[in-house]
Amino acid sequence: MSDRLEGDARREALARLSESGWTEVDGRDAVKKTFKFRNFVEAWGWMTQMAIVAEKMNHHPEWSNVYNRVEVTLTSHDVEGLSARDLKLADRMDA
Repeated sequence: MSDRLEGDARREALARLSESGWTEVDGRDAVKKTFKFRNFVEAWGWMTQMAIVAEKMNHHPEWSNVYNRVEVTLTSHDVEGLSARDLKLADRMDA
């Protein structure tokens, strides 16, 4: 379990995430991003890789897939907001 990000740590994390396309979710302490791929197979392959990463972290994203797009929302339900685990998973997704 991680602690909820607050104060300067939260502001710094959100600024860093926004540089790679993550945005805050209105009405929630969460971030979201849409990943685009060349086709469905590449999108699904990426989801499979990220599912393995997320499972090892015991941290599971909210996501959906339509053809070549994967929409991801990250938040930590156990702390009811953003945590260091969300930052780590966002970094892995961006890599």
